[in-house]
Amino acid sequence: MVKTVRPESYGDVFYVGHYFREGVAVVMDLTALSNADAVPLVDFAAGLIVGRGGFMERIATKVFLLRPPEAADVRIGLEPAPA
Repeated sequence: MVKTVRPESYGDVFYVGHYFREGVAVVMDLTALSNADAVPLVDFAAGLIVGRGGFMERIATKVFLLRPPEAADVRIGLEPAPA
């Protein structure tokens, strides 16, 4: 399962952390935010990955996939899954 979160402010980053800690992959869509408002959310997400383990990848401009370790097999995009 993948949850998509579109934060409108830094306070909404709570939902990103909640789903991630529950073992759910999260697409964090920051396209509605200015660059200045998006940077602290990306910093939060990076800290979450470092602190809890997992993976983060940019899947589009201002759109990030955060995968907790237990959801490492979640793939988004056009790349084929490894054989």
